[in-house]
Amino acid sequence: MTVHPITITGEPVLHRRALPVEAFDEELRTLIADMFETMDRANGVGLAAPQIGVGLRIFVYGMENDDGVPPRGVLVNPTLVTSKVPGSAPDPDEESEGCLSVPGESFPLKRAEWARVSGFDGDGAAVELEATGWFARCMQHEYDHLDGKLYVDRLDNRQGRKAAKALKHHGWGVPGLTWMPGVDPDPFGH
Repeated sequence: MTVHPITITGEPVLHRRALPVEAFDEELRTLIADMFETMDRANGVGLAAPQIGVGLRIFVYGMENDDGVPPRGVLVNPTLVTSKVPGSAPDPDEESEGCLSVPGESFPLKRAEWARVSGFDGDGAAVELEATGWFARCMQHEYDHLDGKLYVDRLDNRQGRKAAKALKHHGWGVPGLTWMPGVDPDPFGH
């Protein structure tokens, strides 16, 4: 298994729709194993293939949940259905989200409280799960990566301005920037 560098916002692969996986083969299983290794080394709870520079519709997760879903899994070519996103302002203490591709930053964001994800595992077997609370947030966050969206793209106007300022301060928003889990300092201080 190989740990891959994590792309930072501005890398083109993060900002375009990922392509469907067409072959469930050893190459795909190796990629999935590398994604788990990279996510674990980065202390993340999810990682989408575009975050390691691969424009395919795959994400892995590692998150305890109250939904009876195994705490580690992979979704290949997933679809997502959610409950309605509440219209109220996000609670900065309870609803702040972070992302390995926006390292070290977090901003409050409203998400749907429930999600159903359907797709396939690394062998092509069907997978369907329902998620609530923070696990649902994780599913929505990773799925967004497959559509070329980062959580900062969904922030309300006030938080969006704060995020834009932070990205500019870090010099992000341009191609070619990465960080290496296990080598570079953990941006979230784990």
